[in-house]
Amino acid sequence: MNLVNLESVSHAFGPKALLTGVSLGVEAGERIGVVGRNGGGKTTLVSIIAGELTPDSGRVTHTRNLRVGVLAQRDLFDPNAPIRDIVLGEKAEHEWAGDAQVREILANLLGDLDLSAHAGALSGGERRRTALAKLLIGDHDLIVLDEPTNHLDIEAIAWLAGHLSARKSALLVVTHDRWFLDAVSTRTWEVVDGTVERYEGGYAAYVLAKAERARIAQAAEDRRQNLMRKEIAWLRRGPPARTSKPKFRINAAEALIADVPPARETVELLRFATARLGKTVYDLENVTLHAGGPNTGPLVLDHCTWQFGPGDRIGLIGVNGSGKSTVLRLLSGTVTPDEGELVQGRTVKLAHLSQELAELDPTRRVLETVEEVRKYITVGKKEWTASQLLERLGFKGEAQWKVVGDLSGGERRRLQLLRLIMDEPNVLLLDEPTNDLDIETLTELEDLLDGWPGTLVVVSHDRYFLERVSDRTVALLGDGRLSMLPGGVDEYLERRAAGTAVSARAASAEPVAAVGEAPAEKKVSQKELRELQKELSRLERQLDKLSEREAKVHAQMAEAASDFEKLGKLDAELRDLGAQKEATELEWMELAERIGE
Repeated sequence: MNLVNLESVSHAFGPKALLTGVSLGVEAGERIGVVGRNGGGKTTLVSIIAGELTPDSGRVTHTRNLRVGVLAQRDLFDPNAPIRDIVLGEKAEHEWAGDAQVREILANLLGDLDLSAHAGALSGGERRRTALAKLLIGDHDLIVLDEPTNHLDIEAIAWLAGHLSARKSALLVVTHDRWFLDAVSTRTWEVVDGTVERYEGGYAAYVLAKAERARIAQAAEDRRQNLMRKEIAWLRRGPPARTSKPKFRINAAEALIADVPPARETVELLRFATARLGKTVYDLENVTLHAGGPNTGPLVLDHCTWQFGPGDRIGLIGVNGSGKSTVLRLLSGTVTPDEGELVQGRTVKLAHLSQELAELDPTRRVLETVEEVRKYITVGKKEWTASQLLERLGFKGEAQWKVVGDLSGGERRRLQLLRLIMDEPNVLLLDEPTNDLDIETLTELEDLLDGWPGTLVVVSHDRYFLERVSDRTVALLGDGRLSMLPGGVDEYLERRAAGTAVSARAASAEPVAAVGEAPAEKKVSQKELRELQKELSRLERQLDKLSEREAKVHAQMAEAASDFEKLGKLDAELRDLGAQKEATELEWMELAERIGE
């Protein structure tokens, strides 16, 4: 059943046309992800579909008695209203307490809040979760979400994706979180140049389909150019000779991802990083750290020993309030440890992107603001000008001559990040770098970081970005340690669900009980630590060799597809390699746990 129908809809903001003659519809049960550049018309489109905005022209039709729930980017809560009244309205306690779905929503979004507290006391993230809980508790035929993952941590985002996928209502979601898009959407709409391009599937399918469309368009252009060259040659040589008709073949979608080189030349980047950084970047030795200052606020690290080496690319995760930003401030030298020592390498040249926007001269032009840092920079093997990098991060053409004071929050963040990179640091600390960035800009940023040799520590709730730019995942689980997670974000969510991680609040109240062990009995000496780290490195090299051998066996199996005897031998070898790899990974995990203690 068609819930909403748009016919020849057009809408402009000032002189800029955001939508031009758009016709489309939303079916019952559809889950649609909306992507596109910032300012390209995504919010305008969903607002028109939700009935909150009247288009300049065209027709919008809603099915009779359509129930639409909207999560806008801003809420209008009465600051004196209790959270309970905002979320549950006039429902009696026995009424909502007996509803399992309502209890689940409250537990996952508002479990740490006092429902009797007033809205005026809520932080931005708490207000966002409150608005989301209010929406999800209601009954709707169509749910429209504009950036629902803003201010949510990885755990809450994973829960929300599962919850939305299980609902029967149609869904229309605007988000820059690509993992979330893939998890919830079955169709993708791209708002571009006033039109809406439609694709089947989530974000991954959209990327493949878009690449295939580009390939087909390029093939058509090649054909046109080839025919044009033949026509010119014919004109030059007089009477036409018979020519064979050119043949073109468009590869299947699988070819788009076949033989793709790795995102990063890891060995080469590590060589560059070692040359620029030396052997020591950061060594934490028996460090104790609280979030609020010496022995005040939640406990973040408790007698923690850890090393950040040259070329490390680490994603740091944890619940909101676990101390991720505090760890970055420790590495940047903004805060000092309560106990222990932080050793920084002599050659470290640091750049720290915090969540606060740096002060920029509002009267300067964008290009001038970057060129005052440096006009050229070498990333990997390629030299870039300030103008070229600005274009890669979304400042195209005349946008480079805009006055800084006229920039949006997202544009300022991009400019701040680019200024940091232009200073050619060899250590980057990024705290929520994806805030306010659209998907195209995120893709360019990821590509730029792929060629950047140095040590990278990233804090982000954008799971796709985190897994894309980092090679290892480290978590703050509330026990005062930095815990290595070989299984990445999936392992983190499993440990959180199993209750093996301690909440930030519990850790601050009972730091010793949260660990569950007597720290003094578990301490590892410096000599033992060095030996363990050597053994850890040996196991990592062994895992790399096993992975390489697995890849070769897979390739040999593909070549021997018709030789059943050879396939049997290769399959046995593959199972043996899998068993070796599993045993090595288990040994690695045990050592990593000992080092983290």
